[in-house]
Amino acid sequence: MAAPLVLIVGRLSAEAKGVRGEPFAVGRRYFEAVTRAGGVPLMLPPITSLAAEMSALLGRVDAVVLHGGGDVDPRRYGQQPTADQLYGIVAEHDEVEIAVVHAAVERDMPVLAVCRGLQVLNVALGGTLQQDIGTEAHWFAHHEVALTPGSRLAVAVGTGHPRRCHCVHHQALDRVADALTVVGTTADGIVHACEFDAASWIVGTQWHPEDDAADDPEQQALFDALIRHT
Repeated sequence: MAAPLVLIVGRLSAEAKGVRGEPFAVGRRYFEAVTRAGGVPLMLPPITSLAAEMSALLGRVDAVVLHGGGDVDPRRYGQQPTADQLYGIVAEHDEVEIAVVHAAVERDMPVLAVCRGLQVLNVALGGTLQQDIGTEAHWFAHHEVALTPGSRLAVAVGTGHPRRCHCVHHQALDRVADALTVVGTTADGIVHACEFDAASWIVGTQWHPEDDAADDPEQQALFDALIRHT
């Protein structure tokens, strides 16, 4: 049986070595975690004309990882930008990834949404974000996350209290989309995990499991679960 194909949307990037012209990019830890799980990661470039073809494109892969990155434009969730700390807003990223969410939901595809990916998932389904929560507690810091017993995420990682969840975010979910259920929070009450109840396996983490997946079986288990559900 062929290994499952996992789509990851690339980023516009100003940095690359050994290539001509401006590159697209994805952090290699996502690729490595998917590969360890038995999948084959494929990067989809953030070219906006592809958004109209997303349902057909997703029909050629088996799962999706929505990964970290800059902020979603607040206009995407009905607000004007109000926080000076907003950064990395790229219209192409928002448009293509929101199209990926809608197509993945339509096809009931397995999705692991990470950090910005969880925020994109929430916005695409009608939720909103806190434009800035500060960086004192959740910027390059490990946290314990309390997961709902029996939730897809708790089952995947094998515990209701994963202790080393690496956070790198200055935003968080505000109004959670009706289609999503919160299944994980940190001690300060910030949403760190959600699931789409009506889907077979669409889950999101506010933390970055790929950062520790090479050495932490609980974090790698999320990518393993993604592949199992293909």
